[in-house]
Amino acid sequence: MHMLNQIFQNLLFISLFGLFLVVFYAVTVSKTLLKPILLINDKLSKMNENYMTQIDKQSLPKEFHPLADSINGLTNKIQTFVKFKKELFIGAAHELKTPLAVMKLKNEVTLIKDRDISRYKETLQLSIKQINDMNSMISSILDIGRQEGAQFEKPIELNLVEFLQRKTNDYRMLSSQKNITITFYANVNKYITLIQPTLLIQIIQNFVQNAIKFTQDDGSISIRLEKRKDTIEISITDNGSGIDESIDLFAPFKRVGTQSGAGLGLFLAKSAADALGAQIYLKNRTDTQEGTIATLKLLVNPRCDLF
Repeated sequence: MHMLNQIFQNLLFISLFGLFLVVFYAVTVSKTLLKPILLINDKLSKMNENYMTQIDKQSLPKEFHPLADSINGLTNKIQTFVKFKKELFIGAAHELKTPLAVMKLKNEVTLIKDRDISRYKETLQLSIKQINDMNSMISSILDIGRQEGAQFEKPIELNLVEFLQRKTNDYRMLSSQKNITITFYANVNKYITLIQPTLLIQIIQNFVQNAIKFTQDDGSISIRLEKRKDTIEISITDNGSGIDESIDLFAPFKRVGTQSGAGLGLFLAKSAADALGAQIYLKNRTDTQEGTIATLKLLVNPRCDLF
């Protein structure tokens, strides 16, 4: 009995000591894991639209680096979104204020003294033109609101080759007034993917409308779909005057040349591409002809149907 009691006491001591080690290890590990989580939480709690900082991965265990990369990527997207929104509101206020000031000054000058009827007509025509320009700009700003709603559109299965063939026929009607030839080419016969069609249409339509706008009469535009290893590239090539590649044409209210427009088309196209997780580029042609190449690059969908 004495020996059994001694064995029992030893087992009890070993069990209690083992339990203590387990609890101590668990507390130590939990504190080690909790520290980076608290650090990340502290960083996120202090962030707002005016103060956003990147999370320093060097102060985190390697296991938390993917989480830090995801949060930093999201922070960059939020910063870009806030920046574009601020530029949009400031630009809209400026762009709407200018034509109002022009109309006000012209009307005040006209009313200083009696004038010929032709002078009054000229003033009214100027006011109508400024109102039309403002109406076009307001419509473009409303398109931004519609686009934000389209970002929640449910993706559908779409055959990109068939879709672009159909849209090319539609765009030929737009280009017929300038006798511009539009052609379509694809290096695959069929490519079905999941995508939000409204956002895709907004990008392609903007590219084609710009190509038509800046291409001279009797010119040509080509629409191409090329399946590469990991991406699908849709490009629109024109033989217009080209672009200044040093200018950020995707910023709101950026205009090129003397053509009319609110300067929001490419801004909307960039926002739509970001919502699709895609990239868009504008560059000048490098072959023997002048012109611009506008490219939309989509990641290959693993659920696609390719032939």
